[in-house]
Amino acid sequence: MSPLANSYLRPDQLDRGEQFYPLHAYVCSNCLLVQLAEFESPQEIFGDYAYFSSYSSSWLEHAREYVEMMIARFGFNGDSRVMEIASNDGYLLKNFVERGVSVLGVEPAANVAAVAVERGIKTRVDFFGTALADELVAEGETYDLIIGNNVLAHVPELNDFVAGMAVALASDGIITMEFPHLLQLMMHSQFDTIYHEHFSYFSFLTVSKVFASHGLRMFDVEQLPTHGGSLRIFACHESADRDQDPRVDDLLDGERAAGLDEVTTYESFSALAQRAKRRLLSFLIETKESGRTIAAYGAPAKGNTLLNFCGAGTDFIDYTVDRSPYKQGHFLPGTHIPIHEPDHIRRTKPDYLLILPWNLKDEVMRDIAYIRDWGGKFVVPIPETEVLD
Repeated sequence: MSPLANSYLRPDQLDRGEQFYPLHAYVCSNCLLVQLAEFESPQEIFGDYAYFSSYSSSWLEHAREYVEMMIARFGFNGDSRVMEIASNDGYLLKNFVERGVSVLGVEPAANVAAVAVERGIKTRVDFFGTALADELVAEGETYDLIIGNNVLAHVPELNDFVAGMAVALASDGIITMEFPHLLQLMMHSQFDTIYHEHFSYFSFLTVSKVFASHGLRMFDVEQLPTHGGSLRIFACHESADRDQDPRVDDLLDGERAAGLDEVTTYESFSALAQRAKRRLLSFLIETKESGRTIAAYGAPAKGNTLLNFCGAGTDFIDYTVDRSPYKQGHFLPGTHIPIHEPDHIRRTKPDYLLILPWNLKDEVMRDIAYIRDWGGKFVVPIPETEVLD
């Protein structure tokens, strides 16, 4: 049982009841899509959102490099139309705008979209699907490039979403989607990336089937280090004249070799998550018993899954810090750990700093390297608890 991972609490909400929901991942025996049951509507989860992409410098650099690569490889220019679904605060599209490319952001969270608009990014506040795609086409809009970074997993109506992209995509257009790779999630016990706003978890085998069912063909795929191991897929209309890169068949063969085409492979994952939980709790208990202090860095959704699964609140972790002012002054859901600004670390000098966004550990360890001045050490909880000097 876990609260919604991004339902951060104000101080006046701490003495009120919280909603907790079952957090169970299921696998379809037919298509092998890993998915969660839907307990809250997307409107409830994403209508007012606490995540702003621009507060991670490494993610901003990732977006900039992507835009440069796409322009160099496919020649997008002032005559091209680019749409990003779940465009957040315009962190990615601004790179296209700077190069004179026409863009449209689609972002359901009005508070986040407002920031993008202030930055001059044309943004439509809406959920993407066939209804919106039909509206855009009726307005004379089709797109040479449709982008979706870390949105495909957030979609409860997956078929409607993919069908909408097929409608809005120009005849020779390209779709790129990035999402955590299920193979990496399972191999490295990344159970904390499972939370209620992530409805689906994709292997390349399964996502290829989903797109194919809507007339879209994978012509390339990249394996990325982001989020603990992600895929960037390249899709086009089935009829488009684009050669298929050998990486497509190579990855499909690799996933079959890893057993992702067999239901039995998925059945051992719970034991890995429980082992990771025990090892983190052993570290927390031993550290507190010895009189040493523990703080955390970051207030990501994955951290809330981790802490609630482990039952680790302020009895173990004094506080966490986050660069986003939208989270500072709030409390983590379920555990009620307070969120401060990063300078709070300098004032309190904790012995250990638990990095909740472990996928950004290099960035965090670089930015907060000063904890070594008083002998502080970093801790990463995934795939197994590890202390880093």
